[in-house]
Amino acid sequence: MIAINNLTFEIGARALYDEANWHIKPGEKIGLIGANGTGKTTLLKIIVGTYTPTSGTISMAKDLKMGYLNQDLLSYHSEKSILHVAMEAFERQNQLHTEIESLLKKLETDYSEELLHKLSDKQHEFETLDGYNIEYRTHEILAGLGFSDEDQQRPLSEFSGGWRMRVMLARILLQAPDILLLDEPTNHLDLPSIKWLESYLQAFEGAIVVVSHDRYFLDRVVNKIVESRKGKLIPYAGNYSFYLEEKALREEIQAGQYKNQQAKIRQEERLIERFRAKASKAKMAQSRIKALERMERVEDVDNDNPTVNFSFKFSKQSGRHVVRLENISKSYPGIDILKHANAVIEKGDKIALIGANGRGKSTLLRIIANADKDFTGTSETGHNVTTTFFAQHQLESLHLENEILRELQAFAPKHTETELRSILGCFLFSGDDVFKKIKVLSGGEKSRVALAKALTADANFLILDEPTNHLDIQSVNILIQALQQYEGTLIVVSHDRYFLDSIANKIWFIENQQIKEYPGTYAEYEEWQAKRPVVKQAVLPKKEDLKPTEKPSPEKDKSADLKKLNQTLQKLEDTIAQLKKDIKATEDALADSTIYSDSRKLAQTNEEYLRLKTELETVQSDWEILAEQILEMSN
Repeated sequence: MIAINNLTFEIGARALYDEANWHIKPGEKIGLIGANGTGKTTLLKIIVGTYTPTSGTISMAKDLKMGYLNQDLLSYHSEKSILHVAMEAFERQNQLHTEIESLLKKLETDYSEELLHKLSDKQHEFETLDGYNIEYRTHEILAGLGFSDEDQQRPLSEFSGGWRMRVMLARILLQAPDILLLDEPTNHLDLPSIKWLESYLQAFEGAIVVVSHDRYFLDRVVNKIVESRKGKLIPYAGNYSFYLEEKALREEIQAGQYKNQQAKIRQEERLIERFRAKASKAKMAQSRIKALERMERVEDVDNDNPTVNFSFKFSKQSGRHVVRLENISKSYPGIDILKHANAVIEKGDKIALIGANGRGKSTLLRIIANADKDFTGTSETGHNVTTTFFAQHQLESLHLENEILRELQAFAPKHTETELRSILGCFLFSGDDVFKKIKVLSGGEKSRVALAKALTADANFLILDEPTNHLDIQSVNILIQALQQYEGTLIVVSHDRYFLDSIANKIWFIENQQIKEYPGTYAEYEEWQAKRPVVKQAVLPKKEDLKPTEKPSPEKDKSADLKKLNQTLQKLEDTIAQLKKDIKATEDALADSTIYSDSRKLAQTNEEYLRLKTELETVQSDWEILAEQILEMSN
């Protein structure tokens, strides 16, 4: 299907790939893995033709159709409906449709034979390409991906990242590709969306190449692993778990070969040293020297799995009860997130807070962290509890002019420079990298610095919101080791199931506006959840909530509730529109260079911008929840 032969790709003086080889066969489901910076995304771009290799060849059939899903597509913005965006897959059909419409317009005043012939040719080609059925096919695919007829008319801009991913995937599938190239497809997806994608890819009949740091996802989707390492592409004939076992076996064999060869080399060097000075043995010594020079050396095994060699330090132990939530109620217009909810976090708890996006996970974290005080009930922090809250938006609190090492030294003065360099090395900042200024880092690099800061805080309670975003498998493993050694208490939101299963001893989930707890690991929770009956979110008022004088009329009540919910939905849409205008005005203000001469005004504008962005994300999540409720009631 695709043959990569002797591929070399250089960036400056560095060879990202050095005479690498790889053959992709029809129907293979391949996980492309490797540490950050080893060229996985680059390789996909070379395959699709975005980048040109320095040398070597990439051979494929001329009629091979490739579907390429990357992170750039996930940020694609459009005010057009998702139906229209998905139909962009039919490039030639759309072009013909436009040309036919133009010709029909001209024919209103021009009846020439030439125009009629042109129209006939275009219509014939359009029909041959099944152009009259493309809208029906698009409807069908989008419906299969979970979009209702009403959803398909909504603008793409209204959907969250995970749902936009489905739209882009629909567009790719409508192209009927022979091979799917997927670059981190689970990024920004919640657990239900990840499971849906797994099921779809398992049934996909074409070939798949997927770059992912989600070990569970790779185990469920792929039947072959290709590791990008030291400029080569190394195949393993199984899923990720097989790769780990096979790689360990290969390294054990390599380590034995290296040890034996080194012993032989030392023996030969001793003989050469002994006989070199003797004239009668000089010829033999020279022969042995040349033999050593010709010997093909076995490399020592690299340690790709460094261990954490720093210790957490917090100056005081917390009391038994870290956080107590009593009678907590939190709602947004028309939506109850929590209703008279209760929960307790005890010393030593390592809690995974899970669930679909928009169900209130981040809201609950903010309540626990005292970052959200707009609720009723009591959130009480226990005796001697010191808290660190890691969330993606806190990247903005990094000091842009600081070097990375200086940023951590200022935040964690009790740690030695060696300890701080060690933790930075775990998060891929080694050598002189620690002297880079924060302002030159990418978003992913800033995220890793912020996470490193959180782990060096003098805190006995960690609150972590999506800490594994932007981390490769190696860095996730380091974070797991760190949190397993951590003797304090933590609560974490993440969609990485391997990560959750490795660190959590309790599972929290929000159901019917209550905080529910499962006392076990994530794997145990999954097994328990599979045996439970499906629990639907309550939408209509319960009978016991009706006044005694009221006589329940299901159809009448349902109609009234639908009307109220639709009114609330309209208000949320108005709020979203206004917030987008306010954000645009703030962005324009920040783009004005004069603002940078007034540090106070700049800080205020930055703070307002972050507040508006956070509020927009919250309202959009609320919109999605409410839209789902209306859809359920309408069916």
